[in-house]
This record gives sequence, C-alpha cells and structure tokens, in this order.
Amino acid sequence: MKEVLERALNVQDRDLCDHCLGRLFAHVGTGTTNGERGKEVRALIDQDRASRGLGPMQHERCWLCDEVFEQVPRFAEAVDLKLQEVQFDNFLIGTRVDPVLQAREEELWSLVGQEHAEPIKSELNREIGKAVFALNGKEVEFKNPQVVALVDTRFAHVELDVAPLFVYGRYRKLSREIPQTKWPCRVCQGKGCQRCGNTGKMYQTSVQEQIGDVILPYAKGKEHFFHGMGREDIDALMLGTGRPFVLEISSPVIRTLDLDALQGEINERGKGLVEVGHLRSSTREEVRQIKDAAPDKEYRVQVSIHGKVNKGKVDEVLRTFNRTRIVQRTPVRVSHRRADLKRERYIVYAVLEDIQDERMTLRLRTESGTYVKEFVHGDEGRTEPNLSEMLGVPCTVDSLDVIGIIDSSEV
Repeated sequence: MKEVLERALNVQDRDLCDHCLGRLFAHVGTGTTNGERGKEVRALIDQDRASRGLGPMQHERCWLCDEVFEQVPRFAEAVDLKLQEVQFDNFLIGTRVDPVLQAREEELWSLVGQEHAEPIKSELNREIGKAVFALNGKEVEFKNPQVVALVDTRFAHVELDVAPLFVYGRYRKLSREIPQTKWPCRVCQGKGCQRCGNTGKMYQTSVQEQIGDVILPYAKGKEHFFHGMGREDIDALMLGTGRPFVLEISSPVIRTLDLDALQGEINERGKGLVEVGHLRSSTREEVRQIKDAAPDKEYRVQVSIHGKVNKGKVDEVLRTFNRTRIVQRTPVRVSHRRADLKRERYIVYAVLEDIQDERMTLRLRTESGTYVKEFVHGDEGRTEPNLSEMLGVPCTVDSLDVIGIIDSSEV
C-alpha cells in the first residue's frame, strides 16, 4: 500500500469522490468496488495528513465527475423505460460522458499513472448495468448482447442499438425467372425509372423477398439481408433438400417468432416460386460459416446435342470425367463483372440419366464454384476439357437444376 499512498498523495489537493479516487487504483487488488477502494485510499491519505498535523481531505463536490455516480439510479430508470420498447433476454450498457470529465481524468492519470486506473466510462457502464439488472432481472451480456443501451450522462438520454435477428432455413427455388437476392435496376441503380417500372429492381421479386418480406413485419424490424450458401443462376431451379441460408433482420422489436407458422405462410404465398423448410433461430457466427462454406453441388442438366452421337459414346466420355480436374477461365457471360482468372475445379462424377434423339439428361456432382454450363458447351475453349469437345459435337444447356447441396449443416 506504500506505492498507493505515494501516488494518492499527488491528488490530495483535488476534491474527489470515493468512486473517482478508488478508480485510480482499480486494478490494485480485487474483490471490492471502486467506491469502497476510494474510502480505503482516503483513510490512508488522512492518516498521513494527520501525522503531519493536517486535517482530513475535504469533500463537497467531485472535481472530476461532478457527482455523476449519484445519478446512476436515474440513468437506470431511463434505461429500463427505454428497454421496454423492445423484446430482449440480455443487454449491455454503454455511456457517453462529457469530454471535460474525460480530460480531467487524463489529467489525474498524468499525476498518478494510468497502469492501475479504470476509465470512468467503464465504471459507469458497470454500475448502471447492475442497477438495471436490479430493476428488470435481465442478465448483462458482454459478448453478444441482444440490445445495447447507450446512455448520454449529460442529459440522461438513452438510445438503443438492437442486435440483428437471424433465422436459418433451406430454400427451394421453383422458378427460372427470379434471382436469389434483390437485384437493383442496372439503369437507375435502384432509384426507379421507366425500364424497371419505378420499382428500382431488375426483377419483380426474389427468394430473399419471398422469405424476408413475410418475416420482417412480424419481427417489426427495419430491413432484411440474405446470406446464402452460394447461389444458383436465375434460370436454374434449386431443388432437393434446398440451399441453406440465414435471413438477417435489422433492429427487430420482436425476437420470439412462431417460425413454424411463418414457414407455412412463406410457402403459401410463394407457391410456384419459393419453398422453405427447417426454419430455426440462428447466429452471426452461423452466417460466417454459411458464407465460408464451399460444399459440392449435385446437378441435373438437360442438354441439346447438335450432331450425331450414340449412348455408348456418351457413357464412355462421361466416365472419363469421373474424379477429374478441369480448368476454367472466367466465363464470357460474367467476364464484365469478374476478373479473368483460371480456376481448377473437380468433377466428382458425371452420369447419363436419359438420352433420346438430340437431347440427353445428365446428373453431375462437382466442386463448389464449377461453371456447369461452360463444362457442357466449352465456352469457346475457355473450359478444358469440356463435354462438347470430348463428344466431338456441340452441346448446349437447355435447363439446369441444382438437386443437392452436399453440406454438413443441420437439416
């Protein structure tokens, strides 16, 4: 305690409350509050002053905080009232303090050192949080709070920062005319023009809107964002067990949703366009997992054959693609928005399901990121090897369906 006393004596001429005095030595020992620690430091100073024939430190109004800690109950009541506007299970407190107070605190640190001190905002956050817990019984959560109450201690004004709501599911896209996500109009960039009928969109709807526009009103959120485990082309169907996704709802007022009922409503409204299943609560961490995932995909492809080829030849060629690496340059159709790169991709298997006259149906399993249409027609030699080249006749894709996302997520 000798070091504490030596440092504390440097501020004995400042009128400090117990909170502000104790906070200078917040990291010296544990198991006590700054207020209690301040009383102990004050007693040490008074003992030293008495030994020198001086009277005790006087305290009327704190030079540093202007007695802001006396306002903690008021701040807590304001927070509790504001929190009643949203549904939540846990919370966290943040504070804004007068810059003058922070400047005074830094002035004290210059006198006693900062290594043992705690900022005033940290103590205010903690003390207000304890007082709010006493009022509503909700737990303080430091890592992933559902709502952060930001208190401006100058005016006792409270703002809420509500964490997004996340909903996991798997979708099946049943239309070849809608994209996965909202697509702003290329002409007006979403502002609205004659080309888009003043909707600001290239397409009337999307998978995102079919799902998000149903859930958003129930959560009373501001807007929705869509995170899919990859995406399919607009003219491709997404079948099988569906593609995993997480829908993010910003600033939700309601966090507890009847997801079974919502699933039924989405599927009823989206007949012929979109179906969803396996809806459940999710997290930001699962969003990262879904965005980082690179699962194999399984496809069913309807192909037109522009020339003569028999079933035996097709089977023979397809066998050569089983467990084979191909090299693909960025396709011509997306070269305007993607860098021209060469990528190696793995064909796990390719099998013939049906062949009649000049059409055939293939089933493929490929590594994530494989351009399946280009694998079939070759893309002017930008995919090597490719099916058209190996068969010796041009082939084109009439339709493509994603029939499986080979992932390990919960279904």
